[in-house]
Amino acid sequence: MLQDIEPYLACPHCAQALTRHERSLRCPAGHSFDLAKQGYVSLLAGDAHTGTGDTAEMVAARADFLTAGHYRPIADVLAEAATALLGAAPSAGAAGPETTGSPEDPDGPDGLVVDLGAGTGHYLAHVLDALPGRVGAALDISKFALRRAAKAHPRIGAVVCDAWRPLPLRDASAELMLNVFAPRNGPEIRRVLRPGGTLLLVSPTANHLRELVDALGLLSVDEEKQRRIDEKLGPYLTPVDQRSVEFTLRLSAQDVRTVVGMGPSAWHTDADRLAAALAALPEPVEVSASVTVAAYRRPR
Repeated sequence: MLQDIEPYLACPHCAQALTRHERSLRCPAGHSFDLAKQGYVSLLAGDAHTGTGDTAEMVAARADFLTAGHYRPIADVLAEAATALLGAAPSAGAAGPETTGSPEDPDGPDGLVVDLGAGTGHYLAHVLDALPGRVGAALDISKFALRRAAKAHPRIGAVVCDAWRPLPLRDASAELMLNVFAPRNGPEIRRVLRPGGTLLLVSPTANHLRELVDALGLLSVDEEKQRRIDEKLGPYLTPVDQRSVEFTLRLSAQDVRTVVGMGPSAWHTDADRLAAALAALPEPVEVSASVTVAAYRRPR
């Protein structure tokens, strides 16, 4: 799976191309990165801090919740938007690097699909299902998440990296980038996108999971979140589309525990207080899902 995206990878130390040498990737300067037996490669710099990455427990909770289909409407909107932007690749059905284009050819038809903050690879896999022949790179700082992402789809290559540092991808290597509830590095997104390439960004609104936020004391979403995102990305990308996606979830008590455990509130929730609050909820409980799906384009 990694071999499909190797032509697009760059050394995190010197930004030179990486090539396979048995069980490692190396650059001409001699930097070497071992391939994990779970199918991913870590391209973190030596002084990187991984403490912000999702834990094994958070990743397991996210996998359970997403596999149950609770956020399927979000995945469907992303796949629909991706298909409208790219359509089926001309080389549909092919997966090897010889058919996926070249990073040096920004006008080529087969740019990479990159998911920045990919987690388990759930959304990227759904998008790749809609784009036969395309290959995808799942980028995340959590090795626990990427162990799952590496197996989420036969055309995904999984790479551990820090979203706030230079991404280990070559210039203009991506035709489409996804960012779902994840950190956004405007300068790097622009650099990695091809001219005319698009970022599809999913962010929660203030109404997202509001019933649980109120009842369980979870972290809330700023009313001005989307405006702040637009301002931060504005110097690098041009907004071209924005739509609201809203639907109602019917969650069991276990589902509620899972959705709390998979997100940022997992770092800030007292277990005993959560258990008491959960006991007071009806079952199932109806919960609002509310996100914004925005598209931004790198100018040509």
